[in-house]
Amino acid sequence: MAKNPNKTVAGTNVQEVKQQNAQSKAGQGQFGTEFASETNAQEVRQQNQKSQANKK
Repeated sequence: MAKNPNKTVAGTNVQEVKQQNAQSKAGQGQFGTEFASETNAQEVRQQNQKSQANKK
């Protein structure tokens, strides 16, 4: 298949992709938990229901 074990048949650099995925995963907690803790799920559901009712 591929001569270089660090590249796929399509020419993708496997190590580079793994590194990008690791960086992406590391950055998720930065904002994800911050906003989740400030969100009132019940209030959002009520707002969504009102919005749907207004569309009809």
